[in-house]
Amino acid sequence: MPDQRYGLDDLLRIMARLRDPETGCPWDLKQDFRSIVPSTIEECYELAQAIEHGDYDHVAEELGDVLFQVVFYGQLGREAGLFDFPLVVHTLAEKLVRRHPHVFADGDIEGVVRGDLDEQQVKAQWEAIKAEERAARDQSHALADVPTALPALPRAQKLQKRAARVGFDWDGPAGVLAKVDEELAELREAVAAGESAAIAGELGDLLFTCVNLARQLKVDGETALRGANARFEARFTAMENAVQADGQRLEDLDAAAREARWVAAKASLASTKDG
Repeated sequence: MPDQRYGLDDLLRIMARLRDPETGCPWDLKQDFRSIVPSTIEECYELAQAIEHGDYDHVAEELGDVLFQVVFYGQLGREAGLFDFPLVVHTLAEKLVRRHPHVFADGDIEGVVRGDLDEQQVKAQWEAIKAEERAARDQSHALADVPTALPALPRAQKLQKRAARVGFDWDGPAGVLAKVDEELAELREAVAAGESAAIAGELGDLLFTCVNLARQLKVDGETALRGANARFEARFTAMENAVQADGQRLEDLDAAAREARWVAAKASLASTKDG
C-alpha cells in the first residue's frame, strides 16, 4: 500500500507486533522500562541536535524516534497492567487543560475564555497550579519533585529556579559575579593545599554558581555550554587540519606552537563567520 500513510493506530499495532511473544523482534522482547531509558535520552539529544543545526529535513524523523520511545513505554505498561498509551494521552490532555484555564473555559477543550492575560500572569498562574498539584501529592517542599535523574546542569538550573520562587535568590548578576570570584578564590586555596576532596567540592560550588550567573543573565546554561562545546570542536578541528596540512602532528608541537595554531584557528573561523 505505497499510497497509504500510516497513522497512530498503525504505530501502536506495529509496537504490539514487535513485542509479540511468538512472532516479535528478539531485541524488543528483551527490553524493559529501565533498559530503554538510555535510548530515550539519546533520541531526545539527537532531536535537539537536529533542531540546533537547522536540519529540519531530519527533525520529523527524530520526533518519530522520540514518539516511538513513548509508544514503547505504553506497550510495556499495558503488558504489566500498569497503564497503556491511551491513558498516557488522557493524562497529558487532562493536565494541559487543567494548567491552561486562561485558554479552556470551564475545562472544556472548545471553551473560549474572553480576556487576555500577559505572559507574567500566565507564568504565575501556571506555578500556582503546579504548587497545588505538588500539595495534592504531599510534595509541599519547593524542591520536592525536581527529578534526580536530570543531568547535573539542567537540574542545577531547576533547583535554583524553584528556590527563587520562594524568595531565595540574588538581587541581580552583580552579587553572583562576586560569588563567582569568592568560589574561585576558595578553589585556588584548595588546589594550593592539594586536598582532592576539597578541590572537588569547591569546583562543584563554582560550577553551581556559574549556573546561577547564567540564570541571572537570562541565559540557558545548557544551551550556552552546548554552544561552547560546538565552538571548541570547530576550532580544534580547524587547528588539527591546518597542522596536518603542513605535514605535522599536533602532539609533536611545543606549547607555544600549539597556542599559536589555536589562535590562528580561532581567527580563521571568526573571519569566515564575519564574511
